[in-house]
Amino acid sequence: MGQADARVLDKSQIRDAASVILVRKMAEGPAILMGQRGKTAAFMPSKFVFPGGAVDEVDATIPLARQPLVGCAEALSALSNLSAQALIAAATRELWEETGLLLGRPASEADDEALAAPPGWRGYLATGMRPDGAAMRFVFRAITPPGRPRRFDARFFLVDAEALRSVPDDFSGAEDELSHLQWVPLSEARSFDMPFITEVVLAEIAAHLEGRNHPGVPFFDNSGEESRFERL
Repeated sequence: MGQADARVLDKSQIRDAASVILVRKMAEGPAILMGQRGKTAAFMPSKFVFPGGAVDEVDATIPLARQPLVGCAEALSALSNLSAQALIAAATRELWEETGLLLGRPASEADDEALAAPPGWRGYLATGMRPDGAAMRFVFRAITPPGRPRRFDARFFLVDAEALRSVPDDFSGAEDELSHLQWVPLSEARSFDMPFITEVVLAEIAAHLEGRNHPGVPFFDNSGEESRFERL
């Protein structure tokens, strides 16, 4: 067995991941999109989470319709060898797969002709869209602590639901990884059964929406035995 095969089979290895926090303006206040993981899932079973998942190698090959905002690419690449492009593309793909919601901007004619759709991207690219880095705000990063059955280095992107290119209540195209997809009022979200880190992210989102967030992106680094907190 080669080194690459061993990495694939070793589920304790930290994998890069990306999640999307969609925020929608509702009459009763802001709401966020969440879904429930299956009760037999190896990672966070039965918990309510944001749409997201691991970065695939092919994600780095998907061109963006617009580049991320000033400072976003630098923060995403800090303490990492992974490109901002790969993370933004992965977040877009995971949102599409897990919810059926389309986020992006139309591809140019030249891009549309030049890009051959790789596995995992054929459905999304067939819509004529490309991931939109400028619609995503990098707001949080966290590494899963040691001892868990799966570990991720997750980046969280805040996105206004008005940027969607599909009906925000239409989840008919979603795969079955998340159930009970719903827009949860931010004021009620923490009453749901969710991972601790999701609660922490929600507090950060509330601060963002109220204009009282601190400079920099919070980073909970659990890559070692001791947990560290810093701002990127």
